[in-house]
Amino acid sequence: MADNPFNSVDDELRKDAGCTTELDYIEQSSWLLFLKYLDSMENRRKLEAETQGKSYSFIIDEEYRWETWAAPKKDGKIDYNVAMTGDDLFDFVNGELFPYLAGFSQRGNAPNTIQYKIGEIFGEIKNRMQQGYTLRNVIDIVDEFQFGSNEDKHEMSQLYEEKIKRMGNAGRNGGEYYTPRPLIRAMIQITKPKIGETIYDGAVGSAGFLCEAHEYLKSQSNLSTSDLETLQNNTFYGKEKKPLAYVIGVMNMILHGIDAPNIIHTNTLGENVMDIQEKDRHNIVLANPPFGGKERKEVQQNFPIRTGETAYLFLQHFIKKLKATGRGAVVIKNTFLSNSDNASVDLRKELLESCNLHTILDCPSGTFQGAGVKTVVLFFNKGSSSRKIWYYKLNPGRNMGKTNPLNDKDLTEFLELQKSFANSDNSWTIDIDDVDTSNYDLSVKNPNVDDEVVLRSPTEILDEIEKLDEESREILKKIRALL
Repeated sequence: MADNPFNSVDDELRKDAGCTTELDYIEQSSWLLFLKYLDSMENRRKLEAETQGKSYSFIIDEEYRWETWAAPKKDGKIDYNVAMTGDDLFDFVNGELFPYLAGFSQRGNAPNTIQYKIGEIFGEIKNRMQQGYTLRNVIDIVDEFQFGSNEDKHEMSQLYEEKIKRMGNAGRNGGEYYTPRPLIRAMIQITKPKIGETIYDGAVGSAGFLCEAHEYLKSQSNLSTSDLETLQNNTFYGKEKKPLAYVIGVMNMILHGIDAPNIIHTNTLGENVMDIQEKDRHNIVLANPPFGGKERKEVQQNFPIRTGETAYLFLQHFIKKLKATGRGAVVIKNTFLSNSDNASVDLRKELLESCNLHTILDCPSGTFQGAGVKTVVLFFNKGSSSRKIWYYKLNPGRNMGKTNPLNDKDLTEFLELQKSFANSDNSWTIDIDDVDTSNYDLSVKNPNVDDEVVLRSPTEILDEIEKLDEESREILKKIRALL
């Protein structure tokens, strides 16, 4: 596939009134891609069973299989005398196919089965295309996608990742699902996963952390058949609340070679952290939890440090989900380091006392496309308290944005200096004994730069204006109510 076939899909979807954003495009691409993959997987398993003299029991009933309703073939090509189109296709997909597939969620399947994935995906998302002819054209394109070999899957994974990146760049909502891959790779290189360890992301989004960790481990030399089976079934775990993110994450992992990803569709924060047992814990946490959200009071009851800030609840969850000697790398808004509210102070104290917070990476504005906030990455090991923290202020030497995104080279110095926690113009170390215990302020301020002035990005300023406008509207509403 010389050209990205997802572009052709998008071109068709743009003609349909039901699809108006990059989020719509990837949602519609993903459910069709999933069904095409499922058909390829079932046919592969059937062939493998036959070569062993065994029979194969299909997961999907015949009338709902891709090769029956979407792409019936004659002489290797779609037979348009049989294939549905227009209203017939539209009515079948909405009235029969989706209800049938959503029904898998009622059959008590375990989360690690493909049946569970089918039920969760089609129980939440829907066909947004309003024209059966659009749907027919998109199906024809998706039917050309190949999953037969590892090379096919690798190529598809690259194309799909490019589509996820484009979605992330499209705006604030898309950016929720996309963490720059160079940053993820750096986080993985610091935490150094090993075969046999488990890796967890409770805010899995597009599964970028798990996919990159899979690539990292798969590239290790001399992997045995047992090692590959461990990677396939017992290494990567995730949870995701939002339906669209769930289907994208599952599809992304499938394309990266995990046939039935261990991703559960659930609100991670709905779990009481005091109920987490040793069997639920993991060796490594890699995550970029959503921040700025507000959780309900009943959800806050699940945490010792109660706050409406979503990211702070996730951080508590991640600490509890780590094994006694586990390693964590978590992206969080940089204001976490200095906010003076009780929850922020208590959480910093908890992090310093229950974990060795050894590294803080300060990321510049523009690191995350479509998100006008500054972030830091916290690197910590559970099981021993913090003694020293090594800071690194990432300074790529340019203004980053859509045309100048973060790249792997930008993080080379950070990765090299972090090995020995070396001090430089961009890095320094503080002693925990010098931290003010009245507020546990861990602010990032480079002592090597005099009177450092941090200017907000235009996006941050616009976000602040939008927030103030909203507050003004609320005040005016209350005033009018009193008149």
